[in-house]
Amino acid sequence: MKVVVGIDLGSTTTKAVLLDESGELVGRGITNSRSNYEVACAVAREEALTAVRFSMLGRALADVRGAEGDVVAALGSRLEEAFRLELYLGELNSLREEILALLERPAMKMWSDSLTPAAIEVLDGMADEASDLFLGGAGRRSDFFRDIAGASFMTGAERVAKDGAVPFERLVGLFDRAILDVETKTEPRDFKVMLGRSAARIVRDEDAGDAAGTLRRVVEEVGNTRIEELAFVGTGYGRQTLPFEKRAVRSEILCHGRGAHRVFPNTRTVLDIGGQDTKAIQVDDTGVVTSFQMNDRCAAGCGRYLGYIADELNLGLHELGPLALKANKQVRVNSTCTVFAGAELRERLALGERREDILAGLHRAIMLRAMSLLARSGGIANEFTFTGGVCKNPAATKVLRELVDENYDASIVLNAHPDSIYMGALGAALFARDDLHSGKAGGLPTFAVSAG
Repeated sequence: MKVVVGIDLGSTTTKAVLLDESGELVGRGITNSRSNYEVACAVAREEALTAVRFSMLGRALADVRGAEGDVVAALGSRLEEAFRLELYLGELNSLREEILALLERPAMKMWSDSLTPAAIEVLDGMADEASDLFLGGAGRRSDFFRDIAGASFMTGAERVAKDGAVPFERLVGLFDRAILDVETKTEPRDFKVMLGRSAARIVRDEDAGDAAGTLRRVVEEVGNTRIEELAFVGTGYGRQTLPFEKRAVRSEILCHGRGAHRVFPNTRTVLDIGGQDTKAIQVDDTGVVTSFQMNDRCAAGCGRYLGYIADELNLGLHELGPLALKANKQVRVNSTCTVFAGAELRERLALGERREDILAGLHRAIMLRAMSLLARSGGIANEFTFTGGVCKNPAATKVLRELVDENYDASIVLNAHPDSIYMGALGAALFARDDLHSGKAGGLPTFAVSAG
C-alpha cells in the first residue's frame, strides 16, 4: 500500500494521519508529546502504521466465508485488544527496568531495602491486572501509557503503603522520575511478531480448529505487506523540530483550516482550541484560509489551562466538562490566566462556592475569550467547525453553542467532530498528497524509530 503522511506535533499531543493514493484516510495515531518531540513524532507515526495494518487485517478476515469465517471474525475482533495488551506489557517492562535502576543509585541507598520490594510488588500487581484493562472490551480513560500506568501505579502504591512500612510519596516519586525515561526512548515495533504473540494469547487450536490456522495465515500475509510512505508534511506547535525538509512544513492555520473543510465541506469558520493556543480561522469554499486570529503567547483559555485546573482539583482532565454540566449557576471567573488560576480557584472554594458552579463560570470565561478572537477574525459564518482537543469537552461545546446563539444566529450549524483532534494532521496529509502529485515532495525523513 502507498500512503502519504501528515503529522501534527502539538504541545500536548502528537497526531499522525495516513492517506492512500486516492485520498482515503487509512490510518491515524496519537501519543502524548512527551519531553522528546522526535520520539513523539515517531511513535504517532508507528501508531498510524499499526492502524493501517489492522484495517488491512479486518478486510482480509472479512473475505473468509462460511462457518469458519464467523469464527475467524470473532477472533479478529479480539486481536487488536490483545495487541494493545502486548504493547502495554512491553512498556511496563521498561518502566520496571527504569525504577529498579533508580533504586540502585547511591542516593537511594538508604531507602532501597524497603522501597525495592514495595516497588516490585506494585509492578507485579500492575502486570497481573493488565489483561483487565485491555481484553473483553474493557473501557479505559486514556490510550496513553503514562495515564494508564500512572493510575494503576497510584492504586498499587496506596495499597502497598497502607501499613506505613514505606512512604506513599516516595513510591509515587519513583514512577514520576522513571516515566520520563520510559517516554523518551522506544524500540522498533515488529508488527508481525507482536501480532503473532497476540494471536497466540487469544487462540486455542482445540477450540478454534481450522480457523486458528486461517487467522495465522492472514496475520502472516498482512505482516508481510509493504507500506510505502511517499510524502510527508508536518505542522503543529513543534513543527520546526520535525525531521522534515523545510518545504515539507506547513502552518497550523493552513492545516487546521483544510482539515476541517475536508471533513465538513461547507465549513467557513473554524475555531481550534489546542493545548497551547487558540486559532480563529476563516476559509473559502475550497478550504483556503482567507483570514485568521491567534491568541497571544499566553496559554490562557487553552488545554494547558484546563489541565492546570484539573490538577488543582485533583481531577482528570476528562472530568471537568461533565462536572461543569452539573452546575446550578455560573460563578464569575475574573481571570483565565494560568498563573493566577489556582489562587482564584482556591479563593472561590474558600467562599463556599461549589466546584461545579466554578467550573461552569470558568468554561464560559474561556469561550468568551475564544469568541473575541472569532470576532477579530471576521465573525462566524455558516458552517462553523470546532476542532482541537478542547472540542471533546462537552461543557465547552455547550457554552460555545449558547454564545453563538446569543451573538450571531441560532441557525448557524456548529460542527464538533469526535475526531477533531486529528484535523491538523489531516490537513498536513492533504498537503503531502498535493506535493506528491505536483512532484514537489521532499526527501523522506529519518525517524527516531523505524516502523516494523
